[in-house]
Formats: sequence, C-alpha cells, structure tokens
Amino acid sequence: MLFSKGKRKRLDMADVNVYTAARLADLAASLSRLAKSFTEEIDGRHLTKEDGAAAMQTAAAMVCGSCSRCNLYQDSAREDSYYLYYLLRAFEVHGAVRMEDMPLLFRQTCFHKERYLSQLNSSLGRATMNLSWKNRFLESRDAVVVQFRELASIIEEFSHQMERAADVTGQWEQAVKRTFRRHHMLVENMLVLEYENGQREAYMTMHTTHGACLTSREAAAVLGQAMDRRRWYPARDSKAIVTRQSGTLRFVEEGKYQMLWGSARAPRQGQQVSGDSYTFFRNVEGQVIMSLADGMGWGEQASRESERVVELTEQLMEAGFTARSSLKLVNTVLLLAGAEQHPAAVDLVCVDLHTGVLEIMKLGAAASFVMGQDGVELLDSGDVPMGILNPVEPALMSKKLWDDDRIVMVSDGILDALPGEEKEQVLREFLEALPQAGPQEIADQVLAFAQSSGGARDDMTVLAAGIWEKG
Repeated sequence: MLFSKGKRKRLDMADVNVYTAARLADLAASLSRLAKSFTEEIDGRHLTKEDGAAAMQTAAAMVCGSCSRCNLYQDSAREDSYYLYYLLRAFEVHGAVRMEDMPLLFRQTCFHKERYLSQLNSSLGRATMNLSWKNRFLESRDAVVVQFRELASIIEEFSHQMERAADVTGQWEQAVKRTFRRHHMLVENMLVLEYENGQREAYMTMHTTHGACLTSREAAAVLGQAMDRRRWYPARDSKAIVTRQSGTLRFVEEGKYQMLWGSARAPRQGQQVSGDSYTFFRNVEGQVIMSLADGMGWGEQASRESERVVELTEQLMEAGFTARSSLKLVNTVLLLAGAEQHPAAVDLVCVDLHTGVLEIMKLGAAASFVMGQDGVELLDSGDVPMGILNPVEPALMSKKLWDDDRIVMVSDGILDALPGEEKEQVLREFLEALPQAGPQEIADQVLAFAQSSGGARDDMTVLAAGIWEKG
C-alpha cells in the first residue's frame, strides 16, 4: 500500500523520501565514478610517430631487404627525426606521400624508390584504417561517458528535489476531506508535497460513495476548491476516473503564469518543404518548452533531420531529462550517426510557469529576443551546431519574465535576409518599434519584414510566445 493510516502515514512517507533520496544519491555517485573510469585518454586521434616508423619498417622489410644504401628507417628512429613527422602530415593532407615529399638523398640514391614509396603508402593506409576504427571506438566511448554523466546528474537532481520537498499535508487534510465528502468522494489517505519553486503535488487514495464514477479532471476541480481556489490538473500517468474501488490519483498544481504562442515560416525560394522544425509543449514539471531546430541545408532532407532532433529532445524532456542533458544526449546521437546525419542548430527555451523564470539553451542557434517593459533584450551565444563536436556544452542563459513579456525565436534564414551587417540589431530595432501585439501577430510581422528585406534565401521560421499572470 502506498499509504498507511493517520499521522503515522506522513512520518512513514517522510522516512521513505529520505531513504530513497539517499539511495538515489549513492546511485548517482556510482554512475559518476563509472564515467570517470572511462576518461583515461587514449592517443588515437592522429597518426603517431610510432605509426610512421612501423610503416617505414614494413616498407624496408618488403622492398629493401639487406640493402646497405638506405638509412631512412634507422634515421626515423631518432627522437629528433623531423622529416618523419613531415611525412605523416603530408600523408594526412594529400592522402599519400608523394615523391617530392621524400628526402633528397632518398630520391637520388634509392634503386627501388617507386616500390618503396608504394609500399610505404600502403602501410600508412592500413594504419589510417585502423586509426579510423579506433577513433570510432573513442567517439562511442565518449558518448557512453556523456550518457553516464548526464544520467548521474539527473538522478542526483531528483534526489535533491526529494530531499527538499516539504510535506504540507497537515495544512490541508481536513479541508480537502470535507470538500470531497460534499462531492460524494471519500479520501482515505493523502500526501501533499511542496517543491522549491512553490509547485504543489498531491497523491490521493479515494473512491466514490454514491456508486457513480467521476473523471479525474472533476476531482482536480474539487481539489482546487479546497486548496486556495488554485487550479489543479491530473498528471498524465494518473488514473482517468474515480470509481467505487479505491485508487490512488496524482494531481499537479497549475502555475502562476500561462503562455500563448504563435509561429510563422516560409521555405527557401524554390523549395516546397522547410528545413526548420519546431515544437511547443508543456511537460509534467509545470514548464513550457519551445524548441527550434534549423537543419543543415534545405528541403526534405534538412526537414527530416531537424524534425528528428526536435522529436528526440521532446521525448527526453518528457521522460524527465533536463534541457541541458537532453541537448547533450541528442548531440551524441548525431555524432554516432556519422555521415547519415548532418548537424543542426538548436534553440531551446524552458519557462517555469510557477516562477516565470526563463532558461534558454543554444547550440549554434541564432539570437533570440525578449520583449519587456524596458525594451528588447538580445540573447545570443556561440555558433557550434549539434553533431560537430564532442563533448559539447550548450550555452545557457537565464532571465526572469514578467507579466505581458514576449519571447521571439528565429532561425538563421530570418537574420540572413535582413539588411546591413548588424542583423541582430536590425531585428531588435524592428521589435522595439512594433505596437503591442499577440504572439501570432508578432510572428507574422517578423516573417513579413524579413521577406520584404531580401526574399527567402534560406528557410525562415519565427516562434513567438507571451506570458501572462493568471488573475
């Protein structure tokens, strides 16, 4: 049973929370240590001096035999053998060591220089192939390390959240039970937790008393009547109805703020499909998530790849991953996909509906803008897209939003179409001059402004959202 009876129930739940939090913290520490054990660096990114010396030794054994004219391999064994490093870099740049790359004495005295050079290139080619597989292994290892670290971070964060959750059941138990009785529902046990951001969550074991069934939404409305007239909604993983049989339902309190959004986009001239993808959704933690992915290139291929990035990010965040962890894990997926996946620039915005705090994370994405009472603020970051480097750290910015603020996110195509060199400033000045408008109107006007400035030389997408305090 989830609950026992009376006051002892809350003490038991508190004890369980403390114990569970401690066990999760131990698990997070174990994962961190496991990730650390993989971090010993293996030299495998480029051909080394040892690779070159081995290739020369193989070529000498295959071609030179016991020829006493050549001291090429013996010289390469010296620590100060500069030309060996030169040959390796020449091979990496040109794909083969050329005759003009070889030392002058070799070209003048060797009787089998063509055969030797062919064998040397063949040996270096095999070494390069082995290096490629080794580097692929290192990339896979790095991806596993990133996942271990991020999973450890998620578990640790959840552990801290459990430790800091306050049990406020006693403040509301009598009022809630009394209100539910008036609506023909008997609350057997309940637990109400309050988190650091002020959000409350309720677990209630109950059943109906008049034989009929009620929906969980109706029960959530009754809970709101009993607790400060706040609005509550049933969690997505909770039961859908209250029946005569006892069951436990989970309810989550709605935030202090609400958001509306709008979008506008246009494909590149000559294309039917935009390579940009976006999403707007509310997750289980009382956050609104907006994401915008700009696929490399344009057309259907770019559209499929950017849509994949958006879907993966959304799935991870709905599963409980933080925005930062989601972006890093999706980046490892793109890296491991190799040539099958092109990089994508990603813009991710999270707004806490209880505090109004905005967090924005960027990987190679264009600047975003916050329209507030004090003007328009530009939020910009670096320009390394997803799927290029590993490890990659998303640029993170945070800002408190107030009632009636607006957020504008754009893809590169919008900025590229604007006149002048300081394109971000051009769009900033345009937004400052806009009259008060809703999110959809803002998105439409930004797109029209960009199209009038130079046409759609790239895919264009605008996301706009507004935040309002509930009355």
